[in-house]
Amino acid sequence: MVKTFEDAIKELKEIIEKLESGNLPLEDSIKLFQEGTELISFSHKKLNEIRKKVEIVAEDKDGEITFEEFEPEK
Repeated sequence: MVKTFEDAIKELKEIIEKLESGNLPLEDSIKLFQEGTELISFSHKKLNEIRKKVEIVAEDKDGEITFEEFEPEK
């Protein structure tokens, strides 16, 4: 099981290389494609989690820099 975003990207790159080689039987290619789509979904979820933690730097009307928690749209 993939634990980090970086692990998912690494595995996804490996899958892409295998698929691009063209040397796999169709069933293996389909299995790798499915694994790749799961990795993409996992990566997207991780990125959304990170985005929620991002602070937005904003300048108020007095020119002061303030930090606000990022509130994603629901």
